[in-house]
Amino acid sequence: MYSGSSEMKPNQRKRIIDIIEKYSCITGPVNIMEVCGTHTMSISRSGLRTVLPGNISLLSGPGCPVCVTSQADVDMALELSDEKDVIITSYGDLLRVPGSRQGDSLFRRKAEGSDVRAVYSPVDALEIAEKNSDKEVVFLGVGFETTAPGTAACILDAAEKRIDNFSVLCLLKRTEPALRALIEADDFNVSGFICPGHVAVITGWKRFSFLAEEYGLPGVVSGFEPDDILCAVAELMKMIKDGKPEVKNEYTRLVRPQGNPAALRIMEEIFDTCSSRWRGLGIIENSGYRLKEKYAGFDAYRKFSLKRGDDKEIGGCRCGQIIRGVERPKDCPLFGNRCTPAEPVGPCMVSSEGACAAAYMYE
Repeated sequence: MYSGSSEMKPNQRKRIIDIIEKYSCITGPVNIMEVCGTHTMSISRSGLRTVLPGNISLLSGPGCPVCVTSQADVDMALELSDEKDVIITSYGDLLRVPGSRQGDSLFRRKAEGSDVRAVYSPVDALEIAEKNSDKEVVFLGVGFETTAPGTAACILDAAEKRIDNFSVLCLLKRTEPALRALIEADDFNVSGFICPGHVAVITGWKRFSFLAEEYGLPGVVSGFEPDDILCAVAELMKMIKDGKPEVKNEYTRLVRPQGNPAALRIMEEIFDTCSSRWRGLGIIENSGYRLKEKYAGFDAYRKFSLKRGDDKEIGGCRCGQIIRGVERPKDCPLFGNRCTPAEPVGPCMVSSEGACAAAYMYE
């Protein structure tokens, strides 16, 4: 392992870049995919692609939780916002994601009179429910294993306090099944993965061992500083060059082999796994979380008898292909033209962790 540190001296950085270039002369063209929105933003903001050899491509995968939320789920949330005496709460990025009808979004519904509020966490949503006992407060819970424990803890708190006007529309997703679906797709063309540090803090880095053991693909769990990512790329390139795939942990500052036992326990208490629909990847078995029957009273999907419609993708938007890593933001005909951060067409331009937003802002 090259380094567990988040910052290197210039001479150390140059040495690692030289090593990567040396390896790349042996491997030939290599595609490396990160599956974390924070990695996506860090790579673009730091200009990391510009210091790597031209035959190494860093691709953005399904790591932005807002981006992978399906169009059908966005439309379902929009429909819920029309319910009388309902307050919709969620993270600001999700509230800006367009619906299948151009120009529609939860923020637009707010301007038209719906009670829609941006919050920083489900705890904020629960506090709103406590202060508005005459309203139903729904938290739109998106994210991966990173945010699932916080949502689970909030549901447990609501149950203990008997706050029955609070519920969660659970759109949380699991990383491993999505990676498996991605790898098994016909258009998959990735040589190694930069694995998500935030997720691994919860699950443990050994949860990614299936990449090497079952698919023969190397993976490195990485921190989020540019030097972290550079070390991960160097480690991946060495494994690709040697033809000896493993899964390694560069993010030793925070990630342990088995993860966070307390977080995993509370997730096990609150959630079952279920099939989930992903933008760009379709329906993937066991890739989502749903509330257990014991906590059904806090399940907005059941409380409001919601139904998911069909996905109605926005014409011309390539977010699905970008999430799979088969296209880059610049390949989308709408990028920087009809689709900008000020007027986004697709979620990859909306989210602060989206590949299109990162490319537009920094590249």
